[in-house]
Formats: sequence, C-alpha cells, structure tokens
Amino acid sequence: MPVEHPSQVLAEFVATLQFETIPPVVLRRAEDLFLDWFGSALAGKNARPVETIERFAQAMGPVGGTSEVLISRRQTSPLFAAMVNAAASHFAEQDDLHNSSVFHPACVVFPAALAVAQALGSSGKEFLTASVAGYEAGIRIGEFLGRSHYKIFHTTGTVGTLAAAVAVGRLLKLTPEQMLHALGSAGTQAAGLWEFLRDAADSKQLHTAKAAANGLMAAYLAQDGFTGARHILEGKQGMAAGMSSDANPDFLTDRLGERWALVETSFKFHASCRHTHPAADALLQVIKDNDLPVSQIAQITAHVHQGAIDVLGPVVDPRTVHQAKFSMGTVLGIVAYYHYAGVQEFEQHFQDADIASLCSKVSMALDPEVDAAYPARWIGKVTVRTTDGRTLFGRADEPKGDPGNTLSRQELEEKAMRLSVFGQSASEVEMQHAFQHIWNLTEVDTIGKLLP
Repeated sequence: MPVEHPSQVLAEFVATLQFETIPPVVLRRAEDLFLDWFGSALAGKNARPVETIERFAQAMGPVGGTSEVLISRRQTSPLFAAMVNAAASHFAEQDDLHNSSVFHPACVVFPAALAVAQALGSSGKEFLTASVAGYEAGIRIGEFLGRSHYKIFHTTGTVGTLAAAVAVGRLLKLTPEQMLHALGSAGTQAAGLWEFLRDAADSKQLHTAKAAANGLMAAYLAQDGFTGARHILEGKQGMAAGMSSDANPDFLTDRLGERWALVETSFKFHASCRHTHPAADALLQVIKDNDLPVSQIAQITAHVHQGAIDVLGPVVDPRTVHQAKFSMGTVLGIVAYYHYAGVQEFEQHFQDADIASLCSKVSMALDPEVDAAYPARWIGKVTVRTTDGRTLFGRADEPKGDPGNTLSRQELEEKAMRLSVFGQSASEVEMQHAFQHIWNLTEVDTIGKLLP
C-alpha cells in the first residue's frame, strides 16, 4: 500500500535515528567513506575552480570561525567551510558513488556535517549518526527521482542539497516536523544541470559547493522556525513534478532501518567519471588475459548503459583534464597504457599523442543487458579488435571499488595518501594522524580539526 506522506515518514526516520540502532558494519563503512572523502578534499587544493570558490569564501565569509577549510587550514563559519570543502572534494573525480541512485553522497554530506560538528563541538558518534542519516535520505531521494532526472540534472547537486540538510538537521537535533521543513527549504533550492560538460565549464564544483551550503542553510532556518514545503518531493509542484518523468515514491521509505543504503556505496578506483570504470576494468581484463600490447589494438567498443552515453557522449574532443575524465576514449587510452587512470596519469598524459590515437579508436554502443541492469548494477563489457584480426571480449560484473570488490582500509589509506601528495596539501605524518582520528571516531568526545 502506498505511503500517504513519504516525505514525512523519511523526515521522521532521519530526525529520530539513534547511534545505538545503527549496525556496526554501517558505522565502519561510514568511517571508510569519511576517510575516502578526506583524501578527495585534499586533492582539490590548487585546483583553479576550487581556489576561485575559496577566494570567494574568504571575501564574503568571516576571517575566523569554528570550522576548518581543509585546503587552506584556515577557520571560518560552517557555511563557508562546507562550501569550500564540498567543492574541493568533487574535483579529482575520486569521491564515492552510490550505484542505484547515481549519487555522490560524500562530497555533500561530509562537508556540511563536518563543518557543523566542529562548530557545535559534536562527538564522533553524533557526527557518524548525522552522516548516516544524510546518506540514507540522499540515496533514497536519488532513487525516487529516477533515471530521467539524471539525464538532465546532476543528481549530486540536486539531491545533495537535501542530503546535506538532513545531516546538518540531525546534528542540530531537529524535530521530525522541523526536518520536514528543512527538506522543503532544501528541495526548493536544489539545482545542477549537465550542460557544463559540453564546454568544460567549472559548474561541477559549484554544484557541490552550493548543495552543501544550501542544505546547511535549510537546516539552520528550520531550527529557527522557518517553514518549507511539506511535500517538496512528491507534491504536485514539487521536485518530481518538475525534474522527473519516472519518479517512484516507494523508494523514499524503502525498508528504512532495515536496508542500510550507505553500505551499498562504491569507492572510486580510477580518477574519472564512474561511468567509465566498468569498461576500464573490462579492458584491463582483456589486456592482462591476452598479454595484449597496446600497439595491437585496432578498435575498442565499450558496451554501455544509456546513462553513460548521456553523460560521456557530449565530450568528443577533451581539452582539459576534467573533460578528459568524462571521455571514454581518453580513459580507456590511459588505462591501456598505464593500467590505472589515476590523478597523476591524467595530469601528465591526457594530451599525449599515443593516448589521443587510441582515443580515436574507441566507441560506445548501447548494450541491452548493461542498460537493463543499470543503475542497480554497473556492468562493464568491451569488444577489442586487434590488428591481426582477432576479436577479444572483456567483462567486469563488479568494477574495482564496488561493495563486492571493495577497497580495504589499507587501500583507502594509500589512495588518500596519493591524493594528498597530488594536492600537496598534507604531509605523511599529518595524514597518519588524521587516519587514526577517523578510525577512532566513536571514541572522540569532540570532533575537532582533522589537520593541525
């Protein structure tokens, strides 16, 4: 039987979520995701779009404050710290992704939650509870809005606004009614369009910056009695009505307290759009299984879902590092030559003649099996034709980083260390100190700073 007011049910759940009711496996995964986000945020240091947003925050925000801007180590208000940290963590294309919602939760939930937790002096347990609430709500709202939403809207920008509002609202101890109003104020601010990919605009970092900041604002306003639309998600003039043609309200309340969607979230192994990862891993399988030299590759066909074509298709001639991360041909070229598409590989090689040559040999084709499985599963399939006339096939049912093929804590630490080196943002000693802090969050009375 359909739930009469699913937004209210969701608001009730996240507003009353208690640390003691969250399974240990979910809490450990939340710690993993937080550490992974921390590395991505540090990788944004010195990135032009991120530094532009940081200069804006310096000009408009307070000189001092309670909350930490990771890339500059300065203190400012929660609003501007959340804004900059969110922008920074969505630059290197290494932040997490939840498959079925096609949503990057970390880069909007953690910046807002960390900034407010530092301002309030919240405990590690309170911070983790708020973060889990943000993930659970955001993922379900992303699933609710469906594939049609993602075709035009950058879900992390739109849904991220509500996820951030929930995380902050939980830290502020909003009542269920206040949380419902926070969702209303967040939803009416939700924005983010994919058009920026066509001309390599900087909008992707703006999307996460504003999602974290606007969600934070919505929660604080609700605490002070400000009201929002009570049916912002499913109402006749709500988000689904204006932003989706296949919305399903059942997703909003799907097994709340039983299904923990946070643990379904994937880590990013390669530093590129997640839509490229399945094909990249399938190509790696072909190369390794057949000991195939790149010089013998004549043609590569990546068999993909429609979402990959929608997002990657507009990038036909990548001119920037960021655009290259949304080019299937460039990603597969880097993977073929270096067996890993990391931040340094993109920075140093995306314009190499060899990469460009292989890029021109790559095409995408809609595959019925892959498309039917998406977005619940992201299957990778490639066909490789060789210069000596062979046809080779590769398949990846769970790309590296998926829950069934996840990264260990050691791998997460190594990834975060690489990202801090890339951003020149923290020393090895500082990173090790932060790792220990994050792994022991449940014992921390006050969340405090992550970097000295």
